Amino acid sequence: MIGKLTDEERALALADLPQWTPVSDPDGISRRFTFTDFVGAFGFMTRVAILSEKADHHPEWSNVYNRVDIVLTTHDAGGLSQRDIDLAKLIDGLAE
Repeated sequence: MIGKLTDEERALALADLPQWTPVSDPDGISRRFTFTDFVGAFGFMTRVAILSEKADHHPEWSNVYNRVDIVLTTHDAGGLSQRDIDLAKLIDGLAE
């Protein structure tokens, strides 16, 4: 079972993820991605879905037209875990 990050681990991990914001409900991190249109946003969501499935770790997300809002948390750990950090880095790689 994967554990929740300590405050120190969280601070170190978030230093490498400057565009992700800590959230408290659920305990995790979030980021908004904006695209030129719905097709760009939906295409991004499709790529994230494939990565997430391979990682067996799935985001909480929503899409409105050209925006995709993602929240990462590990429910089994009761909050932010290394799995969330790893997935955030993969997602950032897709967005570049």
